[in-house]
Amino acid sequence: SYLFIYFCLVFVVNSPGQGLRALRRTTGGRRGSGLTGQDANGVPLRRSKRGWMWNQFFLLEEYTGSDLQYVGKLHSDSDRGDGSVKYVLTGEGAGTLFKIDEKSGDIHATKRLDREEKAFYILHAKAVNRFTNEALEGESEFIIKIHDINDNEPRFTKDPYMARVPEMSDIGTSVIQVTAIDADDATYGNSAKVVYSILEGQPYFSVDPETGLIKTALPGMDREVKENYQVVIQAKDMAGQMGGLSGTTTVSITLSDVNDNPPRFTKTLYEFRVPESIELGSAVGVIRAMDVDIGQNAEMDYRIIGSDGPGMFEITTNRSTQEGVILLRKPLDYERKRQYSLRVQVENVHINPRFYSKGPFRDEATIKIIVEDVDEPPVFERASYVMEVKEDAPKNTAIGSVSASDPDDKNKPVCMYTIDRRTDMDRVFNIHAGNGSVFILRELDREENAWHNITVIATEFTNPRQISRVPVYVRVLDVNDNPPTFANNYETFVCENAKANQVIRTVGATDPDAPLGGHRFFFSLAQEAAGKANFSVRDNKNNTASILTRRNSYSTLQKSVYHVPVVISDGEFPMQSSTSTLTIRVCTCDREGNMKACNAEALTARAGLSTGALVAILLCVIILLMIVVLFAALRRQRKKEPLIISKEDVRDNVVSYNDEGGGEEDTQAFDIGTLRNPEAIEDSKQRRDIVPEAFYPPIRRPVLPPTRDNNGDVRDFINQRLQDNDSDPTAPPYDSLATYAYEGNGSVAESLSSLESVTTESDQDYNYLSEWGPRFKKLADLYGGDDSDRDS
Repeated sequence: SYLFIYFCLVFVVNSPGQGLRALRRTTGGRRGSGLTGQDANGVPLRRSKRGWMWNQFFLLEEYTGSDLQYVGKLHSDSDRGDGSVKYVLTGEGAGTLFKIDEKSGDIHATKRLDREEKAFYILHAKAVNRFTNEALEGESEFIIKIHDINDNEPRFTKDPYMARVPEMSDIGTSVIQVTAIDADDATYGNSAKVVYSILEGQPYFSVDPETGLIKTALPGMDREVKENYQVVIQAKDMAGQMGGLSGTTTVSITLSDVNDNPPRFTKTLYEFRVPESIELGSAVGVIRAMDVDIGQNAEMDYRIIGSDGPGMFEITTNRSTQEGVILLRKPLDYERKRQYSLRVQVENVHINPRFYSKGPFRDEATIKIIVEDVDEPPVFERASYVMEVKEDAPKNTAIGSVSASDPDDKNKPVCMYTIDRRTDMDRVFNIHAGNGSVFILRELDREENAWHNITVIATEFTNPRQISRVPVYVRVLDVNDNPPTFANNYETFVCENAKANQVIRTVGATDPDAPLGGHRFFFSLAQEAAGKANFSVRDNKNNTASILTRRNSYSTLQKSVYHVPVVISDGEFPMQSSTSTLTIRVCTCDREGNMKACNAEALTARAGLSTGALVAILLCVIILLMIVVLFAALRRQRKKEPLIISKEDVRDNVVSYNDEGGGEEDTQAFDIGTLRNPEAIEDSKQRRDIVPEAFYPPIRRPVLPPTRDNNGDVRDFINQRLQDNDSDPTAPPYDSLATYAYEGNGSVAESLSSLESVTTESDQDYNYLSEWGPRFKKLADLYGGDDSDRDS
């Protein structure tokens, strides 16, 4: 038998030009088999016919009806209407968006669907036995597509758009392209077909309706007239037909600058006034040309194209302000030229060839510079002076003169001349205040200072604040006033076995003078030593001399040291000569002439140590030893503990001593009798803790009688002890603390200390307490009674 399964689909299509109509398509198949071939093993293959066959389902989006939207119907030929067949729907949205009637197979959409959220749904359908849940047919898949309607307006990708286009652009110059996107289905109808139009911005700009490209529509748009434009573009779907949805955006278009305007001076003549004393490199004036362009299109260069003072001025461009700055390159002189005229040109740096027709991008102006007179300081005839003087010139010798004049009035007596003493601290030179003659005040010495650099000051008579300075270089010329001497402190030796005419030393000479032709020295043996000379001097004619022996042998026993006087003279005028002594010691040598032994004095000389050097070394050693001893003594000295540990321990007149006495047997610590009666001090008593170096009798002062002035008594006592300590030779050489327990004499109450209470209470008379007033009445009652009252 054959099993037929029917699937019925009913859907509604909303197509242009047609009404709603119900379509019903029934497809069926026969379950059977047919041979279609064989597999690899020769087994015949069978193809089973499917029990489901359908097309895609379509469902209208954004359904607004009150009933559920009908999608379609499932039906199986196994369904005999007895309710034994159960239809099951699974897949995307099954049970939530889509609901099936288990008995009839009708499918409904339970909610409004939006194609822009999801365009289609894939579901699976099957028929099963309601009682056994056994599948009557295999599961099959079908698709429900959402049919689009025009429910979305076009939206631009940006809002607003920003664009720039050069000014003076030709018609049709592209500015920017705008894009609008419609979320509707572009494959169905015109719901997503967008058309662009311009709402605001005409007649300056236009837009391509299909591409959205904005172009210029008006020639000669000038940025200097209007720079910013607001253009409103509309995008409408349904190909721009009525009823279509639309969206708008704003495009902000700015005209960018081009160099279409030349620079122009605001005036044809500029005038500046400057004082003649203005410094070189200073700004004389500032000019500026105006250019309505901006940025690099407004950059300008200034230059001087004509001047009646060549090289006097130059002009530079300030790039930050585009100003021309006129600078001074040569000094001004009111008395020589009082006015200058310049011709200045300004030109754009970046020129656009498109706008050559607008004329030359440059402009010219005239600058008039007026020089103002000022009271100028004196001016010297030269920038510096060089003078020469011989070193043997006497005092008050004139060596030269300086001259200055007033540039304001050449015929007026200019000034007073002085020397800046900061450049002539030793007052070697002076100058005549009226005529500027320079002369010397002291004798000169070229060997001490060959050049002197001084400064001469010229001051105006009428305005002492106007001064000028000029350097004067004084060269001291050499005079042959110094005799030549040995170049070094020569000392040599001669061997005992030396031969006659043997060279034992070559000596040279030096002379602090500087003759023009160079030095020429002459050497000879002194006349007083020529008769009994043991050595001879040979002039080598090259400013050196050789010392030669005159006999074959020498003996240290006979004479160990020889002094050879050598006369050295120069060849200048006046001739100068001196006698230098060469010390030669006799030593024992080997056959090759090498010294083997010499006396101690000779060895010292060979080592190059003179007596002065030995004394200096000895003094250094002694000083070092003293420093070491002093340092060791300071390290051994213990730091003495202060008498008062801290300020907190000081309470009134009580001082704490961390010293324990030796009791009554300790008679060396202090004399208690002295504390009781300071007038009974033994002035001649010496300190027992140190041994005095010498005895100096102390100065005794007469003891003053007690008075009623207790303060004066205590003051005298302290002054006495202070003088005793100052004159005590056995006192330590450092500051020490001396304490005195003395309360003074003449007190009515006398001492309250038990140390001096030698009388008994019965000997005291307390009747005076009743005279002290009511505050002391209680004391008067206690102590002022009769003896009988106290006895009782």
